[in-house]
Amino acid sequence: MSDIGKSLVTELDVIKNRKANPQEGSYTSYLFSKGVDKILKKVGEEATEVIIAAKDNNNTETVAEICDLLDIPDKMMVISGVYKTPEVMENMVANGKCDRIFTVESLTQFNLFKELSEKYKKKISLLLRLTNGSQFGINSDEIEEIISKRNEFEYLDILGIQFFSGTQKTSLKKLKREIDKLDNLLILLKEKYDYTAEELEYGTGFPVAYFKEDTINEDELIGGFAQLLNEMTSKPKITLELGRSIAAICGKYYTHIVDKKCNKGENYLLVDGGMNHIVYYGQHMAMKQPYLSVCGKETEPCTESWNICGSLCSMNDIIAKQISLPDIEIGDVICFENTGAYCMTEGISLFLSRDIPSVYIKKEDGTYLCVRDSFETFNLNKPNYRKETN
Repeated sequence: MSDIGKSLVTELDVIKNRKANPQEGSYTSYLFSKGVDKILKKVGEEATEVIIAAKDNNNTETVAEICDLLDIPDKMMVISGVYKTPEVMENMVANGKCDRIFTVESLTQFNLFKELSEKYKKKISLLLRLTNGSQFGINSDEIEEIISKRNEFEYLDILGIQFFSGTQKTSLKKLKREIDKLDNLLILLKEKYDYTAEELEYGTGFPVAYFKEDTINEDELIGGFAQLLNEMTSKPKITLELGRSIAAICGKYYTHIVDKKCNKGENYLLVDGGMNHIVYYGQHMAMKQPYLSVCGKETEPCTESWNICGSLCSMNDIIAKQISLPDIEIGDVICFENTGAYCMTEGISLFLSRDIPSVYIKKEDGTYLCVRDSFETFNLNKPNYRKETN
């Protein structure tokens, strides 16, 4: 079970205990003493805060309010991202959301947190993100400068280092170079500045087998990686960001066949989706074959090869090439596997005002819950003309 999962179980146990054994001064006990109406009112208040944050298109605050509603402890939340809206950060600090951990992506961000901590006289916990030579994070000498002056920052608690350098990593040699780099930095900070990092948050970039040609020995990779961590000299508490490696298998993408034809000896299927909905990492012009199936015909023998194309007016809108399928008909549904991570966010969803697909969650009893209906994007692409007023 994940740390968040364990934390939620602990919170539920506390709630059950407060109900069975009321404690003076406990807000949970107070709510139970006032009855269901009072509890529902409190839940309603928290839900309203989620709605207001969503109305304002404030993604960071929306996530924060959802976590409040679900009673996820602030200390389990890491506010990350290369750009953090200063107004949102100030709102979090001003409203007592300081138990959350914030990553520092630049000296500008660091100075922002320094100013906010001093303005509101509240402790803010930070992870300094080490760059890998991209737009993310800060240089090691900048980390040194911050650490060397850490005693000057009365309200900043620098917990440690955060690092992420990319995804779809299959090489233990590359992972070793990264771990050695991080280990050496932590050792240097200890020896030179007497600073011991409490935590190392590491985005491993573990891979996903998106395509039939992918060969990933997951046991060997994870086993070797675990050994590399055990060999670190600095021995920090390590939190791993597993990203797409655990999220990809949690989603599937379904699209209807709307037409089929043969052009100059090539078979083509047209679907009502396309590259505006689904973009596999590492896929370009369907040069690789993803895992997919025709719903209801999974066990039928494959009879022909097809090129699967989307409905955009672009010759780049090809999802799969020369992939063998059973006998298919217009109206059949194709299921693409491993779309749970970044599928929609990597796709150009607003291209030509195509509809955004609905999203379903599969429940434990095998039924499905629609958590977002399909909706048109036409209005999102319309100019927002406003009449000038004097």
